[in-house]
Amino acid sequence: MPRLDRSLRLAVLLHDAPEYVIGDMISPFKAVIGDAYKAVERRLLTAIHVRFGLPAQPPPELDELIKAADRQAAYLEATRLAGFNAAEARRFFGRPPVFSAAIERDYLKPWPAETAHRRYYERFKKLAGG
Repeated sequence: MPRLDRSLRLAVLLHDAPEYVIGDMISPFKAVIGDAYKAVERRLLTAIHVRFGLPAQPPPELDELIKAADRQAAYLEATRLAGFNAAEARRFFGRPPVFSAAIERDYLKPWPAETAHRRYYERFKKLAGG
């Protein structure tokens, strides 16, 4: 990931925050619901950004970076957790991500919910300045 300042890292961390309010929904359902869902999601994200002192609309390059990271995460989830083979995952999510052995060891194993919560909150506090 390119070097980002603290506020942009916070925006990346919070990019799925609307899902906390409205729940996570898989992409096919979002497509069926269409623009109404996207509008609600955008309004929530804007409110979250304003609440934490971030620009209401992140720069387009940041959106592109987040989308690429989400596709890479989806590829890993599909192949590691959902039983997709590599060809299926590539068709839906693009090329597999390239990562180091350290990332494989430290980050690509599911965490218990308590661990995920704690690590997320620690990162949030560090980035939000609290």
